Amino acid sequence: MTRSAAFAPFELLEGDRRLGFVLVADHARRDLPEEYGDLGLPASEFERHIAYDIGVEAVTRRLAKQTGAPAVLAGFSRLLIDPNRGEDDPTLIRQLYDGTVVPANYPISPQERERRLDRFYRPYHDAVGALIASVAAASGEPPFIFSVHSFTPVMQGHVRPWHAGVLWDLDDRVARPLIDMLADDPLLVVGDNEPYDGALLGDTMYKHAIVNGFAHALIEIRQDLIADEAGAGAWAERLAPIVDAINRRPDIHEVRQFGSRTGPVAAQSGVSP
Repeated sequence: MTRSAAFAPFELLEGDRRLGFVLVADHARRDLPEEYGDLGLPASEFERHIAYDIGVEAVTRRLAKQTGAPAVLAGFSRLLIDPNRGEDDPTLIRQLYDGTVVPANYPISPQERERRLDRFYRPYHDAVGALIASVAAASGEPPFIFSVHSFTPVMQGHVRPWHAGVLWDLDDRVARPLIDMLADDPLLVVGDNEPYDGALLGDTMYKHAIVNGFAHALIEIRQDLIADEAGAGAWAERLAPIVDAINRRPDIHEVRQFGSRTGPVAAQSGVSP
């Protein structure tokens, strides 16, 4: 974990925006602004999945380099505020997470909640939206959005058998070929909406892809497989040709409104090629 008085809520990795492809990493970092100290937690808690998605920053950086695509990485720990939640989600600012009480989050005032939204959460989502809009403009077509996450091998005593999982809601244009191509490796166990469900009202894919009708998917990679540079590099090498192939499919670069299993979707405006 690093701290800085001049804290950046996101990092932009430049790439070829004409490719029509955007990488997103919501939980890439475990960093905190200097003013928040350690949120009242011991340093060991920032080694755990509760603070960030282990291995995701390295995978995203390598995948961006190999594909040439631009990327946005959130610059703050999910313990400060979770960018992959809707603004009204009760888990937006966790007070208890996987057995750990977060002292600085309990209790939290409405003013502090709004402060974190305004200083960290919204600038990150503004950056994601701006990158998507610029990629759409540069490529002249609706972009493909790919979100990179990771999950723990064991959760609440349950061993998770998947090496990776693909999360999606109703739009399967990316999810289906991604699952199929990963499953071509007989050694991989690939989850379909496992270990989580891809339908989450207000999350990053909902906010930036589903409401706009853009093709998208979220991949979850098991953390023990990407915890070191070798593993992260191997997964980036595995994914690069797959996402490149998906990005070349003609149906990927069309606006299609599939809706959401979470309920009615109000289409957004202002992001178009």
